[in-house]
Amino acid sequence: MDELEATFTRKDMTFEEAVNYFKGRVPVTADVFYSIAEQYRGLAFTVSGYTKAQVLKKFYDELLAALEEGNTLGEFRSRMNDFLEAEGYEGLDPLQADNIFRTNIQTAYNVGHYEQMTDPAVVKLRPFWQYDAVNDRHTRPSHLAMDGKVYPADHPVWDVWFPPNGFRCRCTVRTLSKRQVERQGLKVENSFPALAPDPHFGTNAAKVQFSPDLKGYPAPLVKAYKRREAENPVRTP
Repeated sequence: MDELEATFTRKDMTFEEAVNYFKGRVPVTADVFYSIAEQYRGLAFTVSGYTKAQVLKKFYDELLAALEEGNTLGEFRSRMNDFLEAEGYEGLDPLQADNIFRTNIQTAYNVGHYEQMTDPAVVKLRPFWQYDAVNDRHTRPSHLAMDGKVYPADHPVWDVWFPPNGFRCRCTVRTLSKRQVERQGLKVENSFPALAPDPHFGTNAAKVQFSPDLKGYPAPLVKAYKRREAENPVRTP
């Protein structure tokens, strides 16, 4: 093993844009989360079935650790179950753990990719985006209907159909140059698709972020944000 291999760790692969997005989310109860207008839910974090602040914070911290340190689903479930059982809760079953882990990690990664894809230099070279659904027996019909569709990078469809578009969604979006579109004979769409994303997933989480003055944000979210910042000011996005 050479020196590079000896010093390389999972943390060296941290996706900084994804981490920065997740650090900006505010843990709130499910009641607060679903009372917030859908367009602002990307700023909040919750786990259904749990209301205690310390439990929600533990979920948040373990997911952040997965993004920052490369912790796996198995490590996430093990650490959460140790904590939950010590607090008197039942542990997470495999499906529940996978749902929480995959949805939150995929959201953060897709927001990170969106930030990279919308860099003006990237858009200039690759001005078209193509939706890519995992085409297998688990793919939802509405997501499959989007598979392969190409839209301009600045088309408003991406305000609605940017992944994840449902719980445990595995879809992604990739950039294309004009030459690739022409060479592959791809059709560039202009009209919106007939089908919508899954309920509560019809917005692009990357399109909203807190601004310093907090004007226009829902009151419960502002209250939770201010409380979080007072408790942990180093996490200001």
